[in-house]
Amino acid sequence: MRLGFVGAGRMGGQMVRRLLAAGHEVTVLEASEAARAELAEAGARTTADVADLAPAAIVGICVHTDAQVRAACLDGGLLDTMAEGSALVVHTTCSPRTVELLGSYARKRGIAVVDAAISGGPHDVAAGRITLLVGGADEHVERVRPFLAAYGDPILHLGGLGDGQRIKLLNNAVFAANIGVVGQAVAVARRLGVSETALLTALEHGSGGSRALAGIAGRGSVAGFASAVAEFLGKDLTVVRETAADLGADLGALTAAHDVLAHLLWPDRAPTPPHLNPGSPQ
Repeated sequence: MRLGFVGAGRMGGQMVRRLLAAGHEVTVLEASEAARAELAEAGARTTADVADLAPAAIVGICVHTDAQVRAACLDGGLLDTMAEGSALVVHTTCSPRTVELLGSYARKRGIAVVDAAISGGPHDVAAGRITLLVGGADEHVERVRPFLAAYGDPILHLGGLGDGQRIKLLNNAVFAANIGVVGQAVAVARRLGVSETALLTALEHGSGGSRALAGIAGRGSVAGFASAVAEFLGKDLTVVRETAADLGADLGALTAAHDVLAHLLWPDRAPTPPHLNPGSPQ
């Protein structure tokens, strides 16, 4: 199958490699010359011109921000280049409004749009087991399933267009809150004279365990884990907050846990929550 892909970063690059390994012909649109060279060596055709993606039956996009998705797809971008009957798969974590806008624009040109938000990391893509949270019409999802199956397992079709993004944002909100909750527990443990190491060891074997806790324990501390994942976790937390506000959704109790995480990610920007200040009233 002739495929296209936009964005060859830590996630997108691995997706392209899996598509190539599955026997597909892939043309990659990527600004970085170094990334283009690496993928060309792996067998992809690389380009800096969106017009070269016109023959693709399916195009995936995995760029960094919502704004980059819009810039790549609209106003002379992908959706003005792709052929009628083709399909666009949006992997970037972005606003559901953006996905719906792309869907509305694409329908006029006979192009299908599916959002397939990601849960996992580059190692999961490389192993073919990245979780895909998919939104879109039944027939559109089935059309792109062979594309997604090259690296996605499970492929969870969760509703209409934009629902993959909504659920990804909620997933990220819960993950971020879990980290914040553990951070709060560590702060309380210090006041009780319990070391962070002892607490993490116990939680790993108790009912308070979680995937977030496993990551924290692996790094040895909440601060260490937050620092290691700050780039993508900070982006995701910002997207969650901005999108929830844009959609008029109150995050409720999740907000307090997110405030704890924000303090860990940006100690110089975020005010210390009173419950993390040992000298504050209890």
